[in-house]
Amino acid sequence: MIGGILQIVLKSSPFQRKYMNIKKTLLSYSVFFLTLVITFGAGFWAHSQLYPTSAHFPVLSEAYQLILDHGYKDPPPVPQMEYGAIQGMVQAYGEPHTYFIEPAQAELRNDTLEGSYGGIGAQMSRDAEGYIVLHPFADSPASQAGLLDGDRLLKVDDLKITPETSTEETIAAVRGPEGKTVTLLIARPPDYTEMEFKVKRANIPLPSVTWNLDTLDNQIGIVHVNVIAASTPAEIQGAVSDLQERGALNFILDLRGNGGGLLVEGVDIARLFLSDGLVIQQQYKGEDVKTYEVEKPGPLNQIPLVILVDGNTASAAEIIAGSLQMQQRAPLIGTSTYGKDSVQLVFELQDKSSLNVTSAKWWVPGLEPPVGEGGLQPNITVSTENASEDDPFMDAARLYFTEK
Repeated sequence: MIGGILQIVLKSSPFQRKYMNIKKTLLSYSVFFLTLVITFGAGFWAHSQLYPTSAHFPVLSEAYQLILDHGYKDPPPVPQMEYGAIQGMVQAYGEPHTYFIEPAQAELRNDTLEGSYGGIGAQMSRDAEGYIVLHPFADSPASQAGLLDGDRLLKVDDLKITPETSTEETIAAVRGPEGKTVTLLIARPPDYTEMEFKVKRANIPLPSVTWNLDTLDNQIGIVHVNVIAASTPAEIQGAVSDLQERGALNFILDLRGNGGGLLVEGVDIARLFLSDGLVIQQQYKGEDVKTYEVEKPGPLNQIPLVILVDGNTASAAEIIAGSLQMQQRAPLIGTSTYGKDSVQLVFELQDKSSLNVTSAKWWVPGLEPPVGEGGLQPNITVSTENASEDDPFMDAARLYFTEK
């Protein structure tokens, strides 16, 4: 979902909220997540005295009971019925960035935003018969345990893996707490002999940033940011430092295709490149406006910079691009951005699924038109019509530095 992951993560018991400090090891970066667990029991909220299903959703309860009593076909498992009801409720609510995610997908999304996961260090693909096969990384727990490229995965602990098992469910089963052991049953080609391996999970980084020197001008460093995760500000600093050591003088921050991520980290990335001023303002319903300012000059506030954007640049990525454009810190090169100015609170439900609820709006002070009204408008527009095999966005960025 484009622009669907600018969010604050919440977690607590149904009757108590608390803050949790989650230490991140990747590049010594730390992030605070505030999480709230909503428990679904007999109703849509665990506190049934406040929100009893029978009182507030009598027709839903009646319809469900009629299916149980009179349906010729056996009903699906209760979780599937619940998920369908939640999806219908979200659709009826009618807010485009409020959505529900089932447990396996929610776990993968959370791993991406945290910047690492507990796992075995192996990619997965499907063979010609639809089975999931493993491709262990070098020096990973998977390769160290003896797993080989092309091993067909048949079972993860007690979960049988068939061609019908979704990739998301399989990945979620293989991942888990760092230091815990997972048992894998595989079939090894060419004769597909079955073998069992016990693999101790380790912390596997999920980098959100890649970087390289421009192949046509080695004084230009290109930093590609794929998602705004907990580790992204530190990753960007590391990327710029490495590129400077390799001779880069000018820099391109490539936010094309970046659908967003975590709000605070988006603000922190903008602060890296600014010396002072405001980044954004934000407001929850019925609450005072909160202002995010630059507290001290950022370590990257002097480097020559341009930002590449397109129609898939959204949410937290637009915070970065919009605030730097407003302060005339860096021109935007490309096309209009997506235009998502809302904040989602992520509520983790008792089965690890999540409900993402639009709860606030943000804006760049003084920026006209606002982000939510058609997206950010580039300073230098790039036409993608009749484009050659070369990258017209990069061509425009090179020309900007040449003429500057």
